[in-house]
Amino acid sequence: MTVFDDGYPAVANLDPDLLRALRAAATHATDDGVKFYVNSGWRSPERQNRLLREAVSKYGSEEEAARWVATADTSPHVSGHAIDIGRSDATAWLSEHGAEYGLCQIYRNEPWHYELRTNAIDHGCPRMYADPTQDPRMRQ
Repeated sequence: MTVFDDGYPAVANLDPDLLRALRAAATHATDDGVKFYVNSGWRSPERQNRLLREAVSKYGSEEEAARWVATADTSPHVSGHAIDIGRSDATAWLSEHGAEYGLCQIYRNEPWHYELRTNAIDHGCPRMYADPTQDPRMRQ
């Protein structure tokens, strides 16, 4: 699916400001032959919990899984404030141009994960966290 596919809850349930910024960026990216595919957008709490359980199984501990998957209570995907963009050409384009739209990569270990930071339009994206365990929003 793309950022224009409203028929999917993963897109339709994104924060409206994030979706507007994504669509503006995606429209301009097409001039460079780049298309934004959505690997993951909005997620239900149930899906987020399932992803976390799978990560614990894969990585062997909750601590290691937390480097990749947040809890349903803290995940910006559950609140509709994050999107994972597919294909390296799109993430490379966003890495170069995303701040112009307020779209910032948040974690160094997740080049596909973008969130809206409207201050980035004037000041550039904030420094990235190494991974979600360094993000104070992930602590409860």
